[in-house]
Amino acid sequence: MPDKKVTGLHELYEKDPIEADKLLWGRTSDPVSRRGFLQKSALTALSLALGSKMVFAENFPAGMIPAGLAHSDLPFSLPGKRAGLVVLNDKPINAETPPDLLNDLLTPNDLFFVRNNGIPPENIDVSSWTITIEGESANQKKTYSLADLKSKFENVTYNLTLECGGNGRAEFTPPAKGNQWSTGAVGCAAWTGVRLKDVLEDAGVKSNAVYIAYYGKDTHLSGEAGKVVISRGVPIAKAMEDESLIAWAMNGKNIPVLNGYPLRLVFGGFPASCSGKWLAKIVIRDRVHDGPKMTGQSYRVPCKPVAPGTKVPDDEMCIIEKMPVKSLITFPKTGAIFEKKNQLAIQGKAWTSATKIDQVDYSIDFGSTWSKCTLKAAKNRYSWQAFSADISFPETGYYEVWVRATDSEGKAQPMLLPGWNPRGYLNNACHRIAIKVS
Repeated sequence: MPDKKVTGLHELYEKDPIEADKLLWGRTSDPVSRRGFLQKSALTALSLALGSKMVFAENFPAGMIPAGLAHSDLPFSLPGKRAGLVVLNDKPINAETPPDLLNDLLTPNDLFFVRNNGIPPENIDVSSWTITIEGESANQKKTYSLADLKSKFENVTYNLTLECGGNGRAEFTPPAKGNQWSTGAVGCAAWTGVRLKDVLEDAGVKSNAVYIAYYGKDTHLSGEAGKVVISRGVPIAKAMEDESLIAWAMNGKNIPVLNGYPLRLVFGGFPASCSGKWLAKIVIRDRVHDGPKMTGQSYRVPCKPVAPGTKVPDDEMCIIEKMPVKSLITFPKTGAIFEKKNQLAIQGKAWTSATKIDQVDYSIDFGSTWSKCTLKAAKNRYSWQAFSADISFPETGYYEVWVRATDSEGKAQPMLLPGWNPRGYLNNACHRIAIKVS
């Protein structure tokens, strides 16, 4: 196989994964359905492209591109954010954080990912900002100023992980509609505010309450006054958890404007789209909420598994609630080169909607064998947990380090891409980085 074909392999996979799979593996079956063995010509070309021998190549899963060839850096600067975030869209603004910038236990405010659906409000006056509680299942309509929230209710801080439901969408084949997130639509911060349940109970919650929903002050992309951009919510049981917050601070500072200043909801363990920004109103519903981005295909997956590319009717799609177990290598950066005589120290983060992460394992032979990482406990539920490991390699050459987390419910990450769905949600496949040992 000529080197020029390898150079364009990533592009070929995006354009025609079946043809790329045939080129590498000499077959035309589904590129992610089963393992295969690299042809000798492909192995030689890949080794040349990687700059060294691909160790354990016989275990490399069919249909994948070596991480050393797939990675790219696309730095972009946004207001209030550090240079280095990768912009996916500028209207609305959406930007992710490269994994090597997520090594802090708490994600710095200026590195936290941005997922917006509309345009943030301008000329924010904190002194006049209010939030109203109302709805069919509210005992009364009640309005609170920001000062009311801070003085009337217990102020609390929790480390909570937020992740976009579409994080990892770029890996789905055929491509799914939406921002093509890779791995960086996630972050964990120390959020300060009041418990949502305290405010709801102060207003009064009827026994028939089913859902809560939010409304923010962002502007619709059309510019149409009063048109709601997004209005999602969570079941009442989730709203009543201790860690469900109305927050005004992030890591001890004001929340960045792009992340919802001056007030937002924060729900760990659920898609970040449930954590409404620029919060102005909460509605206590006697039914599942039906606002914008709650119906149709938005933030829903097929109720039953479907074949890739299937068109699924709206009534066969189920709302995403709990997010799956996941992990990310945050150090070193993919493409690291080091000497065989040394051990490679890796670090990363793992998170889940379950009570906690129980175990994180790593593999250097494409998932044939696994070894345990050292795992630190979380401060509280829904915080990510730090893990680390010191890895030795048997010989020089190209490797990939894969990590796999298992949570307290016994759920573990799949090695490869999980079930395809029309919008590319809930990809929690093992993260991997490329390593060259000299």
